[in-house]
Amino acid sequence: MTTVRLQQLLVKVENNLPELSDQIVYKQFLEYSAVNGDVLEELIDLGWIVPAKTHAEELLFKSKDVMRVQKLIRLYNDLELSLSGASIIVDLLEKIDCLEKEVARLNKE
Repeated sequence: MTTVRLQQLLVKVENNLPELSDQIVYKQFLEYSAVNGDVLEELIDLGWIVPAKTHAEELLFKSKDVMRVQKLIRLYNDLELSLSGASIIVDLLEKIDCLEKEVARLNKE
């Protein structure tokens, strides 16, 4: 088999593969983040996490939110904050990180 033919076959296979998703279902989110359902429901009610819904009304969460929730829970437990207070701190930390990256990018120019 020629290299060109092999490359054509690989492209054909890659095009038929399902796309990777950055979303996880409710049960996986609870397992990965190690929070209980009540805490997750409160974070959803606060609007801090906004899940998508499937046609079957199943909640889908962004996988990056797992780390956000883990950070929030550490602040919540370590500093004995409310969930809303810890969520504000996580939001501010993310904003600082974003601004630091922007400053670094501007300094490179």
